[in-house]
Amino acid sequence: VYHECREKYTRSQSFGISSHFTKIMFLFSLSVVYFAKALQGSYMKSSVTQIERRFDIPSSLIGVIDGSFEIGNLLVIAFVSYFGAKLHRPRLIGGGCLIMALGSFLTALPHFFQGPYKYETTISHVSETNVTETILPCLVNGSLPGKEPTCEKVAGSSLWVYVFLGNMLRGIGETPVMPLGVSYLDDYAREENTAFYLACIQTIGILGPMFGFMLGSFCAKLYVDIGAVNLDIISITHKDSRWVGAWWLGFLVTGAVMLLAGIPFWFLPRSLHRQGEEPATKNLEATEGEQDGFIAADSSNILSSEKPAPATMSAQVKDFLPSLRRLFSNTIYILLICTGLIQVNGFIGMITFKPKYMEQTYGLPPSKAIFLIGIMNLPAVALGIIMGGFMMKRFKLNVLGAAKICIGASFFSFILLLSQYFLSCENSAVAGLTVSYQGVQEVSYQQQSLLSQCNSVCSCSLRHWDPVCASNGLTYTSPCLAGCQSYTGAGKEMVSCPASGSVNRSVVLGQCPRDQACEHMFKIYMGVSVITAFISASGATPGTIILLRSIQPELKSLALGMQTLIVRTLGGIPPPIYFGALIDRTCLKWGTKRCGGRGACRLYDAHAFRTRFLGLIYGLYSLSYLLYGLLYNRLAHQQKCEALQNQEKAMEQEDNGTASSNGNAPLAFVKCKEDLHKETTI
Repeated sequence: VYHECREKYTRSQSFGISSHFTKIMFLFSLSVVYFAKALQGSYMKSSVTQIERRFDIPSSLIGVIDGSFEIGNLLVIAFVSYFGAKLHRPRLIGGGCLIMALGSFLTALPHFFQGPYKYETTISHVSETNVTETILPCLVNGSLPGKEPTCEKVAGSSLWVYVFLGNMLRGIGETPVMPLGVSYLDDYAREENTAFYLACIQTIGILGPMFGFMLGSFCAKLYVDIGAVNLDIISITHKDSRWVGAWWLGFLVTGAVMLLAGIPFWFLPRSLHRQGEEPATKNLEATEGEQDGFIAADSSNILSSEKPAPATMSAQVKDFLPSLRRLFSNTIYILLICTGLIQVNGFIGMITFKPKYMEQTYGLPPSKAIFLIGIMNLPAVALGIIMGGFMMKRFKLNVLGAAKICIGASFFSFILLLSQYFLSCENSAVAGLTVSYQGVQEVSYQQQSLLSQCNSVCSCSLRHWDPVCASNGLTYTSPCLAGCQSYTGAGKEMVSCPASGSVNRSVVLGQCPRDQACEHMFKIYMGVSVITAFISASGATPGTIILLRSIQPELKSLALGMQTLIVRTLGGIPPPIYFGALIDRTCLKWGTKRCGGRGACRLYDAHAFRTRFLGLIYGLYSLSYLLYGLLYNRLAHQQKCEALQNQEKAMEQEDNGTASSNGNAPLAFVKCKEDLHKETTI
């Protein structure tokens, strides 16, 4: 007997150590996957401007490409969330990582099929970089031989479809990570540790966007055809709106990271054991161990020592629709979905086009805008997530307390977001588009004209965007329209001088930089943006806890999956499209494709851009706060019902079980009991 007891004790001890190590391994692996998928997603967001320019497509179409990730989620997430909870969840996550890696590699594939990138320009190039070339771009009453590029059908001009499909494939692969990973962790963690674990995962995950934006900034400074062309003859810099960075390089890097991140999940067990349980009770399957949390549930089946027979696939299919009906009969769940849906619309639209907003409003090159988002905003988001999880664990808040933090953080961040409307700069001074050729007044849409007295005899092309900055601080859309008569130098060092009619005026390639006042305004904008990000992120973990504690245990994976399905479908696909279409309407100068047709936008009206972009975000967030009010009212009602139920149970115990729970119960309690039976007890 002694040896038998000792053997059982030793086995249980080793079993506990092994189970604890496996939990740590799963937590670490899930954190790495969150990092890798955030790295992929943020790099995609940081590359939309480069992809838009490379394929010469408008912002509305780049919004469709960006939304293809959510389309991939839509295809499989409902089935993965429901049936995945009955299967080997870690291996499903590992398979998803493999699919995401393949999606990244497919996204980068068009670069290897396309020819060299040829940007629109009115300047002739020479192959020798040390030769000074003299050209006469302005010929009085003459033509410009060789100035209009010959039309050559660009090979693979529709290869953006591969980017669309690769992003969609990433969406399919990402499907099992969130619902199955979070439910797997929540099943086998102590109730008080769940919020802390989620905060740790999300904190490590938020490092992914930080590194993703930094990688995007680095690749945006590298020329798209780096290693294949002579960079000395390239006459544009990374600050030019025609510049295309090495967008494809980052997708190869993120694909390799995701491939490595998914390896540990192939070696993890199908189920773990809840922390704090005795080894004898740790033999439950993953789908039987869903924690009850704040939800009152019958635990007799959970504590049973007999393991029920696994349900067949046909039984699971038959139970799908009833489970769906039970889930959507939960009013709190519906309100959470609607509120999150509206706020995600505003957030996705903002984060997708924020680099372009910073470029057009403050004159930053895309690489610098992307870098600042990654190095300043995202660390603030990480600290905010940690703060939210810490407050939940430190004060042991219930669902109503979590709702107060979530709503309060969102509202105060919205107040700071409103102030960003007034932190703006004037339009870039471009002759004929935003100001007159004398640079003394703004030009309305009806008065826009690229022709003036100084270039009316030059036979200039009005289609091309080849900006030059004059010594008077004005930007002209091409050297010819600036009245330039000669060029000196080559490549980026090429200078045009003098301009027609002014011996003392010269121009250099590129758009004129903004003034010092705009730089000061941008510093204030970044400070407000960082504080806004911190406050908003502090409500992320409490929001997740509200969702986990407001649904029945057996519906947890399905609820998380359906939330992801709905929010990403209606909150991830439409916003980049309608935000992009709205932004396109503020374009002042469109690029021109080599064979004609409208390309990517080169210059926006900064005032109209800011008004429409921020105005739409403000409207969406304002609507979400109306739903937040209804949600809080419903949560308070549910908590009151739970208090009445606990009071009635205490009275029953005092009366030794003789009191009736129905006949003599107050009317308010009877109604609360009906509500709790219909939805869930919080």
